[in-house]
Amino acid sequence: MAGVDPGAIAAVAAAATALAGTVVAALAYRGARRNDSATMRYLAVGIACIAVVPFVLLYGVMPTLALSDAQSLLAVSLANVAGLLAILYSLDGT
Repeated sequence: MAGVDPGAIAAVAAAATALAGTVVAALAYRGARRNDSATMRYLAVGIACIAVVPFVLLYGVMPTLALSDAQSLLAVSLANVAGLLAILYSLDGT
């Protein structure tokens, strides 16, 4: 019996997370447009930065630019921090 490649499982899980994040961020953005709500807009941006941007970076940008693992980790960490800050601002700052 052939083993399943852990990298393939990780890629499928990352794609599923990005897809779900895209749906949630789109719903939040649609709510922001409907209600003219800055809070929902920041929430949509935060969700996208946490769930979608890391997938795009790891499976799109990083292989194209041939960046190192450390650079990839830094980029994903910065995207997560930006997302968390946007969500924090949506909950507390507006």
